[in-house]
Amino acid sequence: MSATYGRNAFGYGWAILEPVAGIALLSLVFSVAFRSPSLGTNFPLFYASGLLPFMAYMNVSQKVAQSIRFSRQLIFYPGVTFVDALAARFLLNSITQLLVFMILLTLIIQMFDLSLILDINRLALGLVMALWLALGVGTLNAYLLSTFPPWERAWAILNRPLFIVSCVLFIFDDIPEPFQGWLWYNPLVHCVGMVRSGVYATYDASYASPAYAFAFGAVPMALGLVFLHRNHRTIINL
Repeated sequence: MSATYGRNAFGYGWAILEPVAGIALLSLVFSVAFRSPSLGTNFPLFYASGLLPFMAYMNVSQKVAQSIRFSRQLIFYPGVTFVDALAARFLLNSITQLLVFMILLTLIIQMFDLSLILDINRLALGLVMALWLALGVGTLNAYLLSTFPPWERAWAILNRPLFIVSCVLFIFDDIPEPFQGWLWYNPLVHCVGMVRSGVYATYDASYASPAYAFAFGAVPMALGLVFLHRNHRTIINL
């Protein structure tokens, strides 16, 4: 926690301030253009239900991807392995994102005096899907970033449209065909849809497939672990 947030002016508070700023900006902009969001009547709640799982994925996958680089000196010790570095980064940032989600959702409900019937099981499942996906992608990127530095810039470019195509600003059901069929293959669409079905009792995200999201995360995780197991000694000596 100290290494990640200690050098910032607001320290650990940035973990909460960043999504607060994002939700506030989206709510302000779209409340001017539209009378109501795609679900319900509260703009902050709608964008929080999409932005928070998306940011959980982005934050955790980025931190896991950088774990080997930041923990390289520790991995020299015989008792510390690359798996320890991956697990530590994943656990710290997953707990942080879960706390941020609970704090912000509670604040929005209290501030706007919202009456909601939350489905905790679907909320938890959606967040676990996002975090699992982040762990899988982050593990593979931990290997790629360490062995092929230009991949960091390439991956950043590839991720730029992800915010638009992950149904953060709208719901999957509003997308016309054939684009809806194409977006279904984005696993983050399933994570966001599952979280929103937990926030909105009347929203049936029947398209959200946990099996697809977990399988999508398992493939890069397996590849990353195999590559790191074979090459981690070479990587820490680069």
